[in-house]
Amino acid sequence: MEVPGSSKKMIATQAQMVENKVPLAYRDQCAHLLIPLNKCRQSEFYLPWKCEDERHTYEKCAYELVMERMLQMNKIREEEGGSKQKNPVQAQSIPLIPKTVNA
Repeated sequence: MEVPGSSKKMIATQAQMVENKVPLAYRDQCAHLLIPLNKCRQSEFYLPWKCEDERHTYEKCAYELVMERMLQMNKIREEEGGSKQKNPVQAQSIPLIPKTVNA
């Protein structure tokens, strides 16, 4: 199954994700890697040094998805021609350190 706008395909089906109790937030193109990772974690009592290979492959997939989304967003912003800078309401930034009454 192909996901529009993504180069990766969905390998895990909805039935597999429901059967393995994958949370809704993690049902993306990397879910097929999360299923064996969670099984390994449960069988190894969540010891952090046990499932390193599975964790590494899952985290790499998730990182690549995020980077792909960022590139797509940059392309959309370039196509818009920087319309965010033209709008004066959105150009105002919220200060990180709020001013107090006495300052």
